[in-house]
Amino acid sequence: MNPNLPGAGKRDAQAHEKIAYIRQMLGELRGVSSNEGADMLCYLIEMAFVEAGDILSGKRQLSFANAEGNKAAGMPVKPAGKVQF
Repeated sequence: MNPNLPGAGKRDAQAHEKIAYIRQMLGELRGVSSNEGADMLCYLIEMAFVEAGDILSGKRQLSFANAEGNKAAGMPVKPAGKVQF
């Protein structure tokens, strides 16, 4: 994001809050996957958790849109709806 654009500070704060929320949910999902013995899923969730923490701490940029690298596949993901245990 360009910090010189009007409203950029508000967008940065909102993005920070959303990433913090995602990180919190990843922590909870890690616990669920661990209880179910899903080791690979735990590992992937932990990687996402670390990535979110790096973004929040400023160690990593929020977006690499202009940089070379791998992009997300962009596969459609439907919300699961109500989860039953």
